[in-house]
Amino acid sequence: MKKTKVLFVSSEVDPFAKSGGLADVAASLPKALNGLGQDVRVVMPKYKNIPKKYVEEMEYLGYVYVDISWRHQFCGIMKYEKDGVVYYFLDNEYYFGRDGYYGYDDEAERFAFFSMALLSMLPVIDFKPDIIHCNDWQTGTVSLLLKANYKNNEFYKDIKTVFTIHNLKYQGVYPKEVLGGVLGLSWEYFTPDGVEFFDNINYLKAGLVYSDIITTVSKTYAEEIKTDFFGEKLNNVLNKRSQDLYGILNGIDMESNDPAKDNKIFANFTADNLDGKMTNKQMLQKSLGLPERIDIPVIGIISRLVDQKGFDIINYVMDDIMNLDIQLVLLGAGDYSYEQAFKHYQEKYPGKISVNLKYDAVLSQRIYAGSDMFLMPSLFEPCGLSQMFSLRYGTIPIVRETGGLKDTISQYNDITHEGNGFTFTRYNAHDMLYAIKEAVHFYYHRSTWNWLMKKGMAVDFSWEKSAKEYMEVYKKAIAKK
Repeated sequence: MKKTKVLFVSSEVDPFAKSGGLADVAASLPKALNGLGQDVRVVMPKYKNIPKKYVEEMEYLGYVYVDISWRHQFCGIMKYEKDGVVYYFLDNEYYFGRDGYYGYDDEAERFAFFSMALLSMLPVIDFKPDIIHCNDWQTGTVSLLLKANYKNNEFYKDIKTVFTIHNLKYQGVYPKEVLGGVLGLSWEYFTPDGVEFFDNINYLKAGLVYSDIITTVSKTYAEEIKTDFFGEKLNNVLNKRSQDLYGILNGIDMESNDPAKDNKIFANFTADNLDGKMTNKQMLQKSLGLPERIDIPVIGIISRLVDQKGFDIINYVMDDIMNLDIQLVLLGAGDYSYEQAFKHYQEKYPGKISVNLKYDAVLSQRIYAGSDMFLMPSLFEPCGLSQMFSLRYGTIPIVRETGGLKDTISQYNDITHEGNGFTFTRYNAHDMLYAIKEAVHFYYHRSTWNWLMKKGMAVDFSWEKSAKEYMEVYKKAIAKK
């Protein structure tokens, strides 16, 4: 069978650059697709912060020049291979030789440059993909530029595009002058059916309008974003393209998140021998200065501290939660008001809550492994990976039924023994509190709880199933006239 050639385009890829879940997907999905015998290569910007050990092993392939705005910009092409995947890094000191990845005033220009450069580099690296698979607003202009600038170029003929929405909230909206001034395109694209968005231009919308196929990261989210509430003012565009919109659940790397082998956690354990789970709990309590009480449930939260993640409803009933006989461990950073609120609760309830306002990869694994429950009361959640990680480590999720949370976690039923967690439907603080109390109630039914832990650890969230669904989507894109 002929291999499908895919260029997977992302503004971040773990372990080279990571700010969120996109980097995990960009690290795992290409690997899984190659495991199915395809030829999937990845391209990303060569940021200044990429760890030295990778940069030192990169091979220089050549360069292109990109005309953007009034600049004639050099772009070096570097290559690196890891775990059977070829990675290309686009090197430009002016745009990417800075600290961090995002948050600069010229974001529109930086990511337009990235999109232009990756299209220009294809003949230089002698790779003609069947599919260019773009991810999130940073790559939204790729499909537009391909259609506008290359439609009469023989090399680019028949290249199809797939665009994945990881979070519809982030869109890359810029003044309309960017269309001509940065992208170098004419006003014919500035229409309601094109990139126009309330008299601005919108990079994410460009991806939705000009790509051959659109995917997002769970089936429920694919339906939700067609509605006013979740649609972020793009639901009309998504409804118009609903025939080309598919929801495919993200997976997780089952190898590096295996409680039997994970070297970041305090003790390894398996579903057949859960003793190590108790050790993890005790050591987590000890390392965070909490009383070592293995008789009460520990609830973990690992999250950005923002409204989307449900912190307004947590805050609303926090005193009620703290009055339960539990401990709470929080890891993450975000809105100043929430950070201050949790510092206040830590002082008010000593020995009951550990607040860690940072991102820490080792501590996050230890929270997954050492907690009994994991709380995710999100207002919306395109996919969510934390509920998958927690099940993998025998930690039972408490979630709101939205997006990928609804697709992966179902309410435990004591009569039929169906379900793998505790859920609530309405975005309501007291409904969440009820779900937490229900989980705490079942925690003391040890045989039920052990059964739930083992059931959770047995779920297969590997990328293979999702990768096969992407293969189907690629076939549909290639078949498009």
